[in-house]
Amino acid sequence: MQVVIVESPSKAKTINKYLGSGFTVLASYGHIRDLPSKDGSVKPDEDFEMVWELDAKSKSRVNDIAAALKGADRLVLATDPDREGEAISWHLLETLAAKKALKGVRIDRVAFNAITKKAVQDAMAHPREIDADLVDAYLARRALDYLVGFTLSPVLWRKLPGSRSAGRVQSVALRIICDRELEIETFIPQEYWTVKAQAVSGDSAPFEARLTLHDGEKVQKFTLGDEKSALAAKSAVESSSFTVDSVEAKPGKRNPPPPFTTSTLQQEAARKLGFNAQRTMRTAQKLYEGIDIGGETTGLITYMRTDGLDMAPEAISDARKAVGSQFGQDYVPGSPRIYKSKLKNAQEAHECIRPTAFSRSPEKIRGLSDDEFKLYGLIWKRSMASQMESARLENTTIDLLSSDKKTGLRATGSVILFDGFLALYEEGKDDAESEDGGGVLPKLSQGAKADVSDVAADQHFTQPPPRFSEASLVKRLEELGIGRPSTYASILSTLRDRGYVTMDKNRFIPDSKGRIVTAFLENYFKKYVEYDFTADLEETLDEISAGKAEWKVFLRNFWTEFHAAVEDIGELRISEVLDALNESLGPLIFPKKEDGSDPRACATCAEEGRADGRLSLKTGKFGAFIGCSNYPDCKYTRQLSALGEGEDGTESGDKLLGKDPETGMDVWLKVGRFGPYFQLGEQEKGSKEKPKRSSLPKTWSVNDADLEKALMMLSLPREVGPHPEDGEMIEAGLGRYGPFVKHGKTYANLQSIDEVFEVGLNRAVTLIAEKIANPRAGRGQAAKPLKELGAHPETGDPVNVMNGRYGPYVKHQKTNATIPGGTEPESITLEQALELIVAREKKPAKKKKATKKKATKKKATKKAATKKAPAKKAPKKTAAKKKTAKKKTAE
Repeated sequence: MQVVIVESPSKAKTINKYLGSGFTVLASYGHIRDLPSKDGSVKPDEDFEMVWELDAKSKSRVNDIAAALKGADRLVLATDPDREGEAISWHLLETLAAKKALKGVRIDRVAFNAITKKAVQDAMAHPREIDADLVDAYLARRALDYLVGFTLSPVLWRKLPGSRSAGRVQSVALRIICDRELEIETFIPQEYWTVKAQAVSGDSAPFEARLTLHDGEKVQKFTLGDEKSALAAKSAVESSSFTVDSVEAKPGKRNPPPPFTTSTLQQEAARKLGFNAQRTMRTAQKLYEGIDIGGETTGLITYMRTDGLDMAPEAISDARKAVGSQFGQDYVPGSPRIYKSKLKNAQEAHECIRPTAFSRSPEKIRGLSDDEFKLYGLIWKRSMASQMESARLENTTIDLLSSDKKTGLRATGSVILFDGFLALYEEGKDDAESEDGGGVLPKLSQGAKADVSDVAADQHFTQPPPRFSEASLVKRLEELGIGRPSTYASILSTLRDRGYVTMDKNRFIPDSKGRIVTAFLENYFKKYVEYDFTADLEETLDEISAGKAEWKVFLRNFWTEFHAAVEDIGELRISEVLDALNESLGPLIFPKKEDGSDPRACATCAEEGRADGRLSLKTGKFGAFIGCSNYPDCKYTRQLSALGEGEDGTESGDKLLGKDPETGMDVWLKVGRFGPYFQLGEQEKGSKEKPKRSSLPKTWSVNDADLEKALMMLSLPREVGPHPEDGEMIEAGLGRYGPFVKHGKTYANLQSIDEVFEVGLNRAVTLIAEKIANPRAGRGQAAKPLKELGAHPETGDPVNVMNGRYGPYVKHQKTNATIPGGTEPESITLEQALELIVAREKKPAKKKKATKKKATKKKATKKAATKKAPAKKAPKKTAAKKKTAKKKTAE
């Protein structure tokens, strides 16, 4: 009997069918051990000894594997073909050896790049040993990330209250986002003008031409810097007569892009399909593990975590055959295309991501979900196109010149002579890529007369660089050599989960917490968030995996310097840290005023006669905000980024929206430490009564806030109507837990803030009645499942998709696992749900505050009992005697 270990249960079922009798295939469900999330799991003083821990579920699975090995003569470790897969095999081997379950068992490691019968059988026929160098690289990376996180995070908690944590790679990714935001904020638009006209020559079709020569000088981007010079150039074109000075047609070609790697797949799926990195990788995992085709589960793509561009010779041959069959031999290049990675730190020699069979076009496959169909189609097209003929183009340039040779116009265009790979696939555009030139130009003769009309001068302003999308951020990380493609999805997810960034139109915007953390790290740990330093660490890890460096030497060198840097920060007071951050973030949070006054002077204090009020960065439970040094006398606060400038050019956290038509009071949009809110009027001096306020709903943008919306929110709570049973008024409003309807002490949730203003009496009465009948409804406990996925393969209990207060999640028994953002709950499969549940079960449970209170209460009770002990001395002695007597009798 041979025991084979893979990572996922669905993969185990497939491979068991391929191997047949004589084999038992079991799943490890990913990693079986991890470093406990507490201090001391990596011990630098003990030569970086690492303490590994099995969770309860993993213990059960290891016991199952150990039981299966009894009587077996071979253990085959067939985990994924990358560093993580190698590490999982190593963990299994170490754990099974400790249980003495490997006596007399031959141990082999196999790896296959695709889950097909041929790939699996070929791998089984060519076993190897566990690659110790890959394991060492994994251990070094794991120890490095742990030491940075568990050493740096406590420093953040102490020095920046409200901060979550810091990570080695995540902190650098956050810095990239923050640096881009600073570029945008400090960007100064520059004006420039262009002049264009419609031109014809003889009976040719009209074409557009742009000014390239003015007053005998070549026109650059900023040559026409204002309206006056633009109008002068426009007049020169209108008053000139032109001839065709030159017509140049050059042949050109476009080569197909290479097949996908992990990062390019994430980028293209984001551009073309709108998938985030997690959604892409989750869908690719399903395609890799395969679907049922003709009664046999078959993997549709090769392994999806790879830096490699290499394609197996048989796959190239298969692709060329498919291209010839579908498009004809003209579309098959004379020789196969071979691609090599340009990344200096490309990982182990893996294949690219490609279909396992090019004959399986997307249209021929049944049973794919919508996401799977879209992603498989993208992979199939890109892989096919990579082995297709280049597109042949003709690029044409027409120059028109005035009779005095001082004014010139140019038209450019291109025509596709042979579409080649473009017949199947065209790569998506990046943020920085400009659009192609014009279309087909007419055939003109040199020296022919040309007439121009519709001359226009257009004003433009330079634009700041765009915020990063997932695609452009992944590309930037890869260019810098930071992180690994397999980790990008979790890096981006972590930044969102920590609240360091928010997403707007699929773009990353750094939150105030993220800006503060980045500024802190740049001030006190600058070296460790530098791009080159982080990339150099990755390069050293690659050297370890190649056997060119020793992992513990690497860790010792890193830890010595890093630990010293942390020790130096330990003595700093929070006030010193905030002073440093005030200085480094000054241009952002305290911009210069046009009148030259102190940007940090508190206007509220000045109005109330306190001239010494100074604005300063402060931190709290909910993140960073700006406050006054005269607190609590002055309660002025605003968020880190103000709403903008007042009409007089002075910095202001407030925005006047207009006047309330009923009261005549000013209506303001203000920003406090807890976020933006609307306010009616101002608090009168000496009065304790606060003006009416209403928070801005989370689903509303600050930029869209206006007087109408403010008055709507300030009018709440809204009277819906009297309850038909008791006549008591039902109200609708916005509370701590979102929009609601209220009758007496009963609150029922509404779906959106819009419903607060639309809900009618009948609907409100129904919601109140449902809430009374089911008090837990809306808490995610008694709710009906959004989707029933089926029974858990181990327990038989149901696995469901639920909708909770904090969003959709999957539920099995008492385990609730959050569904990552960007994933449609209805698209979750049972296999995906099981992975989320396993990952959640591996996380240590958080201690509840209630438990601490209960323990305190017990302790207090014990103390009270101790005080009363003297009154109970006699009964205690009696009890002791009885116990002794009973023992003697028993003897």
